Amino acid sequence: MKQIAIVSGKGGTGKTTIASSFGILKENSLLADCDVDASNLYLMFQPKSEEEFKYYGGKKAIIDQSKCDQCGICEKVCRFEAIKAESNTYSIDQYACEGCNACVISCPQEAIRLEDSLAGRYFYSTTTLERKPLVYARLEPGEETSGGLVAEVRKHSLRKAGDLGKELIIIDGAPGIGCPTTSSIAGVDYVVIVTEPTSSGLHDLKRIIETVKHFRREAGVIVNKFDLNPKVSNEIKNYCISEGVDILGEIPFDEIVVKAVLETKPVVYYSDSKAGAAIKNIFEKVIDKLQPF
Repeated sequence: MKQIAIVSGKGGTGKTTIASSFGILKENSLLADCDVDASNLYLMFQPKSEEEFKYYGGKKAIIDQSKCDQCGICEKVCRFEAIKAESNTYSIDQYACEGCNACVISCPQEAIRLEDSLAGRYFYSTTTLERKPLVYARLEPGEETSGGLVAEVRKHSLRKAGDLGKELIIIDGAPGIGCPTTSSIAGVDYVVIVTEPTSSGLHDLKRIIETVKHFRREAGVIVNKFDLNPKVSNEIKNYCISEGVDILGEIPFDEIVVKAVLETKPVVYYSDSKAGAAIKNIFEKVIDKLQPF
C-alpha cells in the first residue's frame, strides 16, 4: 500500500480539485481529507457516513458549583480571561479555556477540575460517486489540536485501506506549514505540492518545499492556472530546478473547473476539460514516481 499527500503552501490553489480527480483516476484507492479545519473533499462525492468517532484532543476546566465559595482566586490567576463571575457565580468559557491547570492548582476549595474536551469528530464514509471509501474529519470551533485529529484520520485510513485491500491512499492535506500539514505528510511515499503563479504562491511554495525536505519526503510540484501569469510560472519552475524538485506538470486555467465544483463532480469527468486532461497526465507521472518505492 502506498500513500501520497497533496499539499500546498497556501489555501485556494486547487488542491482538493486535484485530490478528487486522483481518487477517480485510481480505482483501487481510498481518499483521506486531512484538512480538518475546513474539510471539503467530501462535498465532491456526497458520501454516506457509515462510522463516526469522537476525538478528544485536550482538557478544559470545570467548576463544581457545590464546592465553590466565590473567592475569585481562579479569575485572577487565569491568563486567558476564561473565568467570569455573573451574579456571584463563577463560570468558565470553554472557548477561551486553554486547559493550563492554573485555576485547578490555585483553588483552595478544590472546586475546579480538568476534563477531556471533545475537539472534533472523524468519519468513515462510502461515496455515492464511484463507491469510493473516504475518511474525513471536522474540528470543533475554537479547537487547536488539528494535528492530532489529522493523525487519527491517517491511522483510520490505514486501517480501512488494509481491510479493503486498497493499493493507494490519496491524502488531501492541510494548506500551510503548520501541525496539520506536517501530520499530513509524515511517513507518506510521495508529496504532491500544488502552487499558483502569484507572488504569495511562490513565497509559500518555498516554505512548503523546505518543510517537505525537513521530513525527507520525495516531492513534485504542480503549477495550477499557470497561463494566468507566465512570468511567475517561469520563476516557480526555475526555483524548483534550483532546489532539485520535480515539476510534475502545469494545469491551464479552465472555466469547466468552476462548472465541476458547482455540480460537485471531479473535473476529470468532463472530456472537454483542458484542466482535466492535464490532471490525467500528471497523475500518470505520480504513479510512475511511486514505482521505485
